[in-house]
This record gives sequence, C-alpha cells and structure tokens, in this order.
Amino acid sequence: MKIMAFSDLHMARNRATELVEASAKADLVVGAGDFCNHRKGLNEAMDMLSGMAAPMILVPGNAESVEELRAAAPVTAEVLHGSEYTVDGVTFFGLGYGVPPTPFGDWSCDLSEAAAGRMLDSCDAADVLILHSPPKGVADRTSSGMSVGSTAIRDAITRIQPKLAVCGHIHDSWGQIGQIGATHIVNLGPRPNWFDI
Repeated sequence: MKIMAFSDLHMARNRATELVEASAKADLVVGAGDFCNHRKGLNEAMDMLSGMAAPMILVPGNAESVEELRAAAPVTAEVLHGSEYTVDGVTFFGLGYGVPPTPFGDWSCDLSEAAAGRMLDSCDAADVLILHSPPKGVADRTSSGMSVGSTAIRDAITRIQPKLAVCGHIHDSWGQIGQIGATHIVNLGPRPNWFDI
C-alpha cells in the first residue's frame, strides 16, 4: 500500500494544491491534524482537499475538535481519535489533539498525558499510528530546543511497536525522523510524505 501523509495544513492553499496533485499516486492519504487555524475555517480547508484521488484517514489536531472534523470531513474519509481502522489488512490507530496540553488557550483541543494514555491503552496492536503530537524525545523540539512531545505517546509506541508512527504539531521539527525500537517515526509537515506499508 502506497501511503501519502501530511500534517499541519493550516489552510495553506498552495500546500493543499500540491497534496491533491500528489494524491493521484497514492492508495491512501493520511492527514495528521491541524487542517484549519484556531478552530476556524475547517470547512474551507476540507474543500481545499476535496480533490484527493485516494481515500483519507484523518485525525484532529489541536486546531479542530474531533466533532468538528467528523462534521466537515468528506464522506469518503475516516476520522480516528482513540480508535482504529483497517484497510487492505493494514491496521491504523489514530490519536489527535495536543498532548500534553499546549499554552495556546481555550481554543486549543488538548489532552492531558493521563487522558491520552487511557485512549492509547485501547490499542493492542497496529501497523501504523497516526498522531497529531510527537512522542517525547523524537521529532518534538521547538526552535528553542525544548523537547515538548508526549510521554504517553512514547510509552504507547514502545508497547505497540507499529511499523510506522506519523505526527506533526511541532512545526520546528517538520521533516525530522527518529526511531523507538522497531518503529520509524516521522514529523510530517504540510508536504507529501511517502510510505510503502
């Protein structure tokens, strides 16, 4: 299965155009959250992605709630948040939102480490984890060098050992890769990232 994955579109029309064009070569498209800005413009962001040539699996970022994303997403898209979905024998488990909570204020959709841990505990096995937030210590550094990833996500990756874990959220770490055990981890950013699973 050829997967194209991205994160943090934030309503960038030129990036959306590039992603839609690239989707013609994909069997599946994965979106790892933050399609809009500050909980505004989600319908417009989904319209920008409406030309996707492959089915999509999406998780909410901290810029949109799971309810908002489910309401705005195309009918062909599967929205995951503490849940799994299997396509052609490949199992995906998704967890969105900012973990740990961000300093951005009331508009941001966040989870505590404990709440994220409880949601991740429902996953016994998966081939791919789709996350908005990165694991602690991997692809999670801000411009000041602070590691701001999630310990609950790191613990889940260590336990589940999926082939691949994709994330976004920390813009300064877009394009960064890492490894936890057998799991390859990529902070995606708003460009086409390609994976064969």
